[in-house]
Amino acid sequence: MENIWSYSLTVFMAFFAIMNPMVNIPIFVKLTEGVDERKKKEIAKTANIVALIIVVSFILIGKYIFQIFGLTIPAFKVFGGILIFFIGFEMLQSKKSTIHLQEKAEFDEGVAISPLAIPVMAGPGTIVTAMNFVVDVSFLQVLLTILLFAVIILLTYLAFIYSSYIVKLVGEKNFVIIGKIMGLILGVLGANMLIQGIKLAFNI
Repeated sequence: MENIWSYSLTVFMAFFAIMNPMVNIPIFVKLTEGVDERKKKEIAKTANIVALIIVVSFILIGKYIFQIFGLTIPAFKVFGGILIFFIGFEMLQSKKSTIHLQEKAEFDEGVAISPLAIPVMAGPGTIVTAMNFVVDVSFLQVLLTILLFAVIILLTYLAFIYSSYIVKLVGEKNFVIIGKIMGLILGVLGANMLIQGIKLAFNI
């Protein structure tokens, strides 16, 4: 039982570090700037459901998905790194993203899936971390991993739908600063992910 508690705490902390709900708020606010609250809730719901489905799928059948489609972790890291770097760069410039939401419903849905669900939430780091936790473990530990990821998804959803209130509480100017910092961090994370992908691809 002690090992289960230790395992659960380790998994939760790892997922929380990668998908910190508070850290993702500036990204969500930036991508949904100018969108009404109803659409924001729809975007938050879609993004979190998609992220949950993707990560749980990789937890259960990840290695088979990669084998069937000939996908590699290095290629996933390279593409994810480029996309995350692009988002971070635009946040640093205080420009509206070129993937910024418009009023068309189909475009809203597309942004919820990418880049919000992929790769901001269910990115290479999250997927690889999830897959690593279910290698040579018991069925109970696999279920715990899925459950704990679902908890993080719920926290992220709540952070997204209450993002306006959180921004007001923290202060809009402070969130601008946080957004700039997050842009820098995202840019660095994206560049680091890209470098890791290249190193893995060429065995450097």
